[in-house]
Amino acid sequence: MNTISRIPAANATGAHRLAAALQRHGVKEIFGQSIPSALFLAAPDYGIRQIGYRTENAGAAMADAFARISGKVAVVTAQNGPAATLLVPGLAEALKASIPVVAIVQDVSRRFTDKNAFQELDHFALFQGVAKWVRRVADAARIDDYVDMAFTAAATGRAGPAVLLVPLDVLDEHPGFDPAAPHRNATLGTFPLDRVSADPSRIAEAADLLAASARPIVIAGGGIHSSQAWRELAALQDLGLPVATTVMGKGATDETHPLSVGIAGYFMAPGARASHLRDLVTDADVVFLVGNRTNQNGTDSWSLYPKDARYIHLDIDGNEIGRNFEALRLAGDAKLTLTALVAALKTGDLSGLAARRPQLEEKIAAARAAHAEDLRRLVDMDAKPIRPERLMADLDLVLAPETITVADASYSSIWIANGLTARKAGQRFLTPRGLAGLGWGLPFALGAKVARPDAPVVCLTGDGGFGHVWGELETARRMKLPVVVIVLNNQILGYQKHAELSLFGGFTDVCHFEPVDHAAIARATGCAGVRIENPADFLPALKAALASDAVTVLDVVTDERAHPPITSFEGREALDY
Repeated sequence: MNTISRIPAANATGAHRLAAALQRHGVKEIFGQSIPSALFLAAPDYGIRQIGYRTENAGAAMADAFARISGKVAVVTAQNGPAATLLVPGLAEALKASIPVVAIVQDVSRRFTDKNAFQELDHFALFQGVAKWVRRVADAARIDDYVDMAFTAAATGRAGPAVLLVPLDVLDEHPGFDPAAPHRNATLGTFPLDRVSADPSRIAEAADLLAASARPIVIAGGGIHSSQAWRELAALQDLGLPVATTVMGKGATDETHPLSVGIAGYFMAPGARASHLRDLVTDADVVFLVGNRTNQNGTDSWSLYPKDARYIHLDIDGNEIGRNFEALRLAGDAKLTLTALVAALKTGDLSGLAARRPQLEEKIAAARAAHAEDLRRLVDMDAKPIRPERLMADLDLVLAPETITVADASYSSIWIANGLTARKAGQRFLTPRGLAGLGWGLPFALGAKVARPDAPVVCLTGDGGFGHVWGELETARRMKLPVVVIVLNNQILGYQKHAELSLFGGFTDVCHFEPVDHAAIARATGCAGVRIENPADFLPALKAALASDAVTVLDVVTDERAHPPITSFEGREALDY
């Protein structure tokens, strides 16, 4: 349907054209502040709601999380100049994490271009390194064309950000309605937009390799979530293949499955869930990488993955295949390709996998029991200041299958990845692992809540990361987005201090903060705030917060000496202070 027909052609402006095009792609929310005003004034006529952030960097993170949870292309807006520059960090994260976000940036009027107009900036140069596609629409009559190009760029192939620059006067222009012009009716607002399976001959070769292997392992990354290939991965696992995930891949498989290994990567020291299963990776003879960038953290600085194994690598982006580990190339969509691979495996001899399965399941079960014993031995769960491991154990008790848990970067991402259990496959654990910048936790939670308002949303953040985005508590209250924010208040930049101690035996002055009462900050914005110093008080406060309709901050005083089981920290005496 040509949605612009609801506005008479004589009255329709470029802003109406833009809103109608967004509506055609299923957009119901735009993350934006006041600019482009013309768009936001037109948007309600097309059933589009404005989610008003306080800062553009937070708005871009909200859009990112919205896309991850909803499976839809997210839209964020900004004004030209300084506002546009603040989109850069969020778009960079989305680019590295392969998340489809369309940024609509109002530019100076066409007649003012290159005249040093107010806040004029070279936005092409600004966004070139953080977006798949950057264009400027110079004619209101072509808005539909450019919006379709932006959504296509964002959602096809390896997803990522697209930036559409729209001059102010284009939004105000009356292009008229040309009945002879071709009408655009396509809906391009979900992803993956296109699905292509890998080469059938290579799928058959991969099936033969896996069936004949003695010690195979699958390591799934965030590409499983992007492709929504959870059932297909589960079908592969059910054939007898153990599955580990990266941090971004957490939730790709049900972690209670007897063949689920947990997180494989840079935190597999004692205290890690997968610490007793490291050899399943290091001793593997065939490693099947699915939607896995083989980045530094995911491979423990490329030291974890075996050097002499055969690799099979499935990825939508052929440039990632073989980047760090030469592999049998399966370039294609994970969902389609895994479907074909499972079918190929079922036609072959799986007796070897079946014979080894009981022993493998026994090994994984024993490793889980050993991990529980490690926690009892290594961590005083009743200690004061409170240990993050205690918080994760309590949080894990109350997580419903539909609960969405998000984390800020740094330690927070590791605490939830290592300490919580994905009891059902799906995209419900969000971490900013594209670039891992601080300040993503609260905006991620708000974007997730917009995408799935009926789901409980819990955010874990350190006091360092939370300090970047306190102001968005007002956004949460104003937009009626009741999320629970757990602040690990240890008055330090934890990862920074511990890394410096580990590497240099000392730390820089800026690692320490003055005391801050985050619960009081929450109350000052009209949200609920609870300060917790006793470990026994956390679980009741968490349950109350989850049952409440209020935005709630749980400001938990935690032990600054606590650090996750990062392998590079193992045996570092400087951390025993």
